[in-house]
Amino acid sequence: MNDAPTPIQSTTNPALIASVLAEAVPYLGRYAGKTVVVKYGGHAMGAGGETFAKDVVLLRQVGINPIVVHGGGPQINRMLDRLGIKSQFINGLRVTDAETMEVVEMVLAGTINKQLVASINAVGGCAIGLCGKDGNLIRAQKVGGDADLGFVGEPTAIAEGVIAGFEKAGMIPVIAPIGVGLAGETYNINADTVAGAVAGAMKAARFLLLTDVEGVLDAKKKLIPELSAAGARRMIAAGTISGGMIPKVETCLDAVDKGVEAAVILDGRVPHAILLELFTEGAGTLIRGG
Repeated sequence: MNDAPTPIQSTTNPALIASVLAEAVPYLGRYAGKTVVVKYGGHAMGAGGETFAKDVVLLRQVGINPIVVHGGGPQINRMLDRLGIKSQFINGLRVTDAETMEVVEMVLAGTINKQLVASINAVGGCAIGLCGKDGNLIRAQKVGGDADLGFVGEPTAIAEGVIAGFEKAGMIPVIAPIGVGLAGETYNINADTVAGAVAGAMKAARFLLLTDVEGVLDAKKKLIPELSAAGARRMIAAGTISGGMIPKVETCLDAVDKGVEAAVILDGRVPHAILLELFTEGAGTLIRGG
């Protein structure tokens, strides 16, 4: 593995670069040797994939242990359309029959996972692609409820020892949100949910949930830089946090409850969003316990 940083080739003022690095030093010490879980998906997976890969590699080079959990809903939709398989959604979850599950697994654990691994490796990292079937990494069960969603699951256990082994070997785990049941059945799991479960199992220092909005907004549509768990729950009850933001906040709350130091919802479309969050005063909404 080549751990040497890629040389900076830029016409930027060297003094400015040195100043920025000096300001980042206290933050580097805060996360050295710790785990950071990044959920990467949706609109954040569009343009800027190489920048994302470089940022993940940089985290590893400065002594942080990044774990990437990715989604791939748009890519799954495109493949299903090509194959003439119609999708049905109930409460935002894709109804997944056996035929659809084959396509979901092919796209997530195959195409997307390996493309992301290749991107990270191409810029100097050492990534390993995984799904829940590898080493029984993500044990899952069928999602309950009144509607039958088919092979849609929820995680019941994360094999943190498997992930820790790759971290110790200097590798960057890249995880597809495919789970495995007790009888070996395959489950399609929401990527946010998997990322939060992985972060909780690893007692991560940070869980970064990259999305397509800048973070949690108050009643005046202004970004809230930091929230306590109790404050977030009050905002949900009051209706200030609503719609698709509710499950994201609830995923963060669950991760914090399981031992994550803090979870952050931030805009993954912003270049270097990960670095801005970790090595500056913050770029999204940070949620802590309490």
